Amino acid sequence: MADDRKGIRLKEDELGDVHVADEVVAIIAGLAATEVEGVTSMYGNITNDLISRLGAKNLSKGVRVTMEDGTVQVDLALNIAYGYGIPDVSHKVQEKVKSAIENMTGLTVSGVNVRIAEVDMKSES
Repeated sequence: MADDRKGIRLKEDELGDVHVADEVVAIIAGLAATEVEGVTSMYGNITNDLISRLGAKNLSKGVRVTMEDGTVQVDLALNIAYGYGIPDVSHKVQEKVKSAIENMTGLTVSGVNVRIAEVDMKSES
């Protein structure tokens, strides 16, 4: 199902193949995660304000996408704002990332693992 040269195969039929690069799936995951209230940025990444000026490619930092048994597994490392409940924010991130990837690509997401890497003391709820 995965091809290192072409990315993840979405479709193969008489018209041809459709592949999406792993990084595209990672960017979708990063965008979805940073839209959740309480998430300040992806770990190892710049703030959301700078991302909007520099481009979405930076959103793939802190995201690892792997293909297993025809499904996508996503591992995220996030920075969270001080004052937000980690279990609540993590659950919202998992739901949002799974939904975004499945809706945009048609792939099945088997799991979204969230690791809170830092608490941002400058951003309070």
